Amino acid sequence: MSILEIDHINTYYGGIHALRGITLDVNQGEIVTLIGSNGAGKSTTLKSVSGLVKVKSGSIKFKNQDITNKPAHETTLLGMAHVPEGRRIFSNLTVKENLLMGAFSVKKKNVIEERIERVYDYFPILKERLNQKGGTMSGGEQQMLAIGRALMMKPEVLMLDEPSMGLAPIIVEKIFNIIDQLNQDGMTILLVEQNAYQALSIANRGYVIQNGEIVLSGKGHDLIENDEIREAYLA
Repeated sequence: MSILEIDHINTYYGGIHALRGITLDVNQGEIVTLIGSNGAGKSTTLKSVSGLVKVKSGSIKFKNQDITNKPAHETTLLGMAHVPEGRRIFSNLTVKENLLMGAFSVKKKNVIEERIERVYDYFPILKERLNQKGGTMSGGEQQMLAIGRALMMKPEVLMLDEPSMGLAPIIVEKIFNIIDQLNQDGMTILLVEQNAYQALSIANRGYVIQNGEIVLSGKGHDLIENDEIREAYLA
């Protein structure tokens, strides 16, 4: 059952046609990854879904509800969390303050505390750094914090944009293990990632985007074995 449906969307940056009829879907409980070269349109796809950029034509449905061009805060309240490229944590706030910002619409203190503890279950290092300012943390710790902040809304779909960017291989492996665990615990995930092998290794399905268009799709393990994909993204 599709929880997210993107149907022939076209998105522009001024006169630049960034997305050209993108169509993809994400079923409940899946990890779906979108791979492609830098500038292919991966991040723009996520921004179009979450309402950070306007779609000129086409439609986006979340849980059968049309969310095309809804403001980002509204898509968040509907149950979709977007962890942007570059993490975008609040550098001058502590770890706990960053997490509290992720629960901006939650009113009950006991619910907030339960969700914080749940985040700590996934990312024990954040509990150790509770009062540390986000800007003084390592890149990997900041990525964990960015994901943890998104989890504070208890989303039904988690969109991750380049979670491995700039991280050491050992930290990348740890981040992907956590993404896999989140999925095993019931989280639906749409993953944008340049590290194609890592992404396809944990994904149920994948889409390949080039110049704003989907050019190939299939099961994650099938795409890993595809000769064109191996030459272009896995060499």
